[in-house]
Amino acid sequence: MTRDKLVMQILQRYWRWARGMTLGAQGMVIDEHRRVLLIRHTYRPGWHFPGGGVEKNETVATALERELREEAGVTLAGPPEFFGVYANFRYFPNDHVAFFLVRSWQQTTVPPPNREIAEQGFFAIDALPEGTHRAVELRIAEVFQGLPRDAIW
Repeated sequence: MTRDKLVMQILQRYWRWARGMTLGAQGMVIDEHRRVLLIRHTYRPGWHFPGGGVEKNETVATALERELREEAGVTLAGPPEFFGVYANFRYFPNDHVAFFLVRSWQQTTVPPPNREIAEQGFFAIDALPEGTHRAVELRIAEVFQGLPRDAIW
């Protein structure tokens, strides 16, 4: 196990213990070809939407904007569309994810891989990369195919 993965696991255990509830913000960035932006982290397997935890004294919208910029070099050009709140209890007790659709955005630069983000890319919804997280596949089906929304992330 790498040092970064060990540190992340320790921090996640601390957050679970120290916080009564955790909240994250994730966004489905959609381009003009109906492709979605996915991120592959260095510290957990699979492909995910960009996003992360809402910090103390930070709104969900501010957290989403910050995470999009940090992880993918994406800046909002218009307000994101709130899609729903999901329970993420499989991974953190009492964790929730606020999920947004991001249709108005710019990406002036693609950040190089770093300690947190191994790679990123836009993918057609019918050609997702191997290892795409189940929650990503479900959200794509909810958004593009009208699948009923599931309360669980």
